[in-house]
Amino acid sequence: MTAPTPRRRLVLASQSPARLATLRRAGIEPVVVVSGVDEDQLTGLGPADLALRLAELKCRAVVGRPEVPQGALVLGCDSVLELDGEALGKPGTPQEATRRWQQMRGRSAVLHTGHCLADAGSGRTLSRTASTVVHFAQVSDEEIAAYVATGEPLHVAGAFTLDGFGGGFVTGVEGDHHNVIGVSLPVLRELVAELGGSWTDLWSDL
Repeated sequence: MTAPTPRRRLVLASQSPARLATLRRAGIEPVVVVSGVDEDQLTGLGPADLALRLAELKCRAVVGRPEVPQGALVLGCDSVLELDGEALGKPGTPQEATRRWQQMRGRSAVLHTGHCLADAGSGRTLSRTASTVVHFAQVSDEEIAAYVATGEPLHVAGAFTLDGFGGGFVTGVEGDHHNVIGVSLPVLRELVAELGGSWTDLWSDL
């Protein structure tokens, strides 16, 4: 009798609770290894390129670490919101979050998430950016103030979430909604396949 094939492990090079929760809901229990990459080190790039380059930096910072299981796949991600051609990352302060929302309300923007997946065994790496159009509600100043007071928009790309307090302020998306949360599951599945793996091999044992 042959032993069952062991599941392929996925390492998430991110401290994002939303990305972790998205992967878990998809049946994947990743090993989390925070990259520690300074997200402000890259300048002069367009929003989509910036998201991809940051994802690559995060992935490469983690691949060689001792916490990475042998033969694991390492995933780096980073998200950037594009509005009027400007790259909007994490606002960081209540004042900046408020300013962002005063710009975004009643408008549409594009959320870019860079994905970089590396095979820790072979060293082969693939990268791809997924983009989703996000439509924002015409929120009031009072709603913006209340949302900023929750602290949620201060530490997320574009100063909003789709899966938290900010969900009611998004009237619709065009594209993969998982991408807006922080990781596109269809893109990840494609990258896994291109590296010779199977999406279902990442599922945790039930």
